[in-house]
Amino acid sequence: MEKKMTTDEAIKRWNRHAECFTASYDEHGGIHREVLLNPAIFSLLDNVQGKKLLDAGCGEGYLSRILAKQGAMMTAVDYAEKMIEIAKERTTSKEAIVYKQGNCEKLDFLTDAQFDMIVSNMVLQDLENYEAALSEMYRLLKQGGSFIFSILHPCFITPNSGWERNEQVNKQYWKVQRYFYEGVYDQRFPIDSDEKIVFYHRTLTSYIKAIIKIGFTLEDVIEPMPSKEMLGKYPQFEEDLHCADFIVFKLRK
Repeated sequence: MEKKMTTDEAIKRWNRHAECFTASYDEHGGIHREVLLNPAIFSLLDNVQGKKLLDAGCGEGYLSRILAKQGAMMTAVDYAEKMIEIAKERTTSKEAIVYKQGNCEKLDFLTDAQFDMIVSNMVLQDLENYEAALSEMYRLLKQGGSFIFSILHPCFITPNSGWERNEQVNKQYWKVQRYFYEGVYDQRFPIDSDEKIVFYHRTLTSYIKAIIKIGFTLEDVIEPMPSKEMLGKYPQFEEDLHCADFIVFKLRK
């Protein structure tokens, strides 16, 4: 478990597994995003019509496509070349999106203070240097601009976390272990691969301190839970009423 892995190696793994990871994605970006992440992100976004937005770590581009249809002028970056290829293939000429390959830790090709808003959906936990990425988002935002980012909830999704069944009472419980460990660990995906995609775990304290140090103002936080409407459509998400998988922040420059 105690191992080092650079972002460069993480990028290689994402390139290898990009097609498999995004094969089941639809216009909502997959079921967990439709049920939990998207409603939270959209509730925090200001009106995007005519605004310059950056999708920082766009993956296969579903969020950029949604925002472009809402009238945003979209730039989308991802550090995995294969993800950018897939995003371009899935984007029509009607959706005006500028896709660029780039690591959110260092986006030198983008000029200062050019974006009204930045969205980064499930990205910071995939980066070795999350503080550098937060600094880049601050640099790229206009004064007064907002930065919305989501990550796995570090209090609950930890190395060795998972469901455990207590047979004596016939109930399942979510096990959390090694919360104070800060470093890299393997995702469970892809199941049949020796070289899995990785997460970089940090404590909630580390994230908050980095946000404050860089100069952002914390405006809002959401720990997404399924709505009654979504539970009616996807009853398997009832377990998410008991434990938060994700946390979403809204910051202001």
